[in-house]
Amino acid sequence: MKVSVAECKSYKEAEVAAALEALLAPLGGLDWVTPGMTIGIKANLVTFLKPEAAATTHPALLCGLVRMLRARGAGVILGDSPGGLYTRVYLERIYNVTGMRAAEEAGAELNHDFSVREAAFPAARRAKSFSYTGWLDRCDALINFCKLKTHGMMSMSGAAKNMFGAVPGTVKPEYHYRFPEPADFADMIVDLDEYFKPRLSIIDGVVGMEGNGPTAGTPRPIGLLIASESPHAADLIGSAVIGLKPGEVPTLAAAIRRGLIPDSPEALETAGADWRALAVPDYQKVQTVRSLRFNRESERFFGRISAAFVDRALASYPRLQKDACVGCRECQKVCPARAIDMVERKPQIDRKKCIRCFCCQEFCPKGAMQVHRPVLARCLTRGG
Repeated sequence: MKVSVAECKSYKEAEVAAALEALLAPLGGLDWVTPGMTIGIKANLVTFLKPEAAATTHPALLCGLVRMLRARGAGVILGDSPGGLYTRVYLERIYNVTGMRAAEEAGAELNHDFSVREAAFPAARRAKSFSYTGWLDRCDALINFCKLKTHGMMSMSGAAKNMFGAVPGTVKPEYHYRFPEPADFADMIVDLDEYFKPRLSIIDGVVGMEGNGPTAGTPRPIGLLIASESPHAADLIGSAVIGLKPGEVPTLAAAIRRGLIPDSPEALETAGADWRALAVPDYQKVQTVRSLRFNRESERFFGRISAAFVDRALASYPRLQKDACVGCRECQKVCPARAIDMVERKPQIDRKKCIRCFCCQEFCPKGAMQVHRPVLARCLTRGG
């Protein structure tokens, strides 16, 4: 299991082309691509944000990859199903805002197949049956090209989490409601990764997102690309670069439990640039109660109290920054638990109904919903 890392400090075409070549060379390049193949690129097109917001896979990287695939005689389909309607009108707007027309000009076909299929996966831990976007069936192989970001529910959005975009946007709230616990949701994500088995996973860490990710955080230059045949191995390096331990990222913890990756990035075989030298020690993370469970002092403390108390007193939850709210109701529309009511044009969260999926935080167009950590949780994790 090898992970390749390449430095890439900007999205300039020449630098991107050189970085992609350097990144893929230790993995055998694209020698597995043969003329006539159809390669799907599963990008992260989470919402209507321009590339400079650092919420979506940058079009310059996608263009570079498309050119490489086309040069080998392959057809390319680029797609995603972000949160919201899975329709032509909705996706056309996403394509326009996120810069995907450039990838189309480079030779990719932007997905316009909005059919939905049903999958049966008896070997799954959680997602033994699920809905998925039909365009994926047209692909002979899939390349998972994600963005390195913080995430309210999963701590990090990387390669593994990116495959949740295989689930149609209108169905996503159902899955949040079915799997409200982070560990169960993470197992569902890993099930999707195991079902679709992307041939290659690439992480756009040229500019990542820190803070209130995955859509309302702050762009943070990192200057690297990461690639592996395993989305979890790629994420293990990505998490280390931004200062997250494997146990703080539920998808990594799930992959480790299943024996899909080792329990530390040092145990992986790496090639190319030294990821340690490129790590960002002060990356602003979304810390939640999950991080407390892997703190030795707090572990001893928690041994003397009930899990129920931990859940009530320490778990992070979404909280409204009233001054930033414009009353658009997007949080209410996207809430799978129907825990949000509008009172005087401001969202009010019913804490008894809230399942802490952070959909409201993820899709708030103004960043008014933020992950809030209780005082006790911040004290126990020292400086949160």
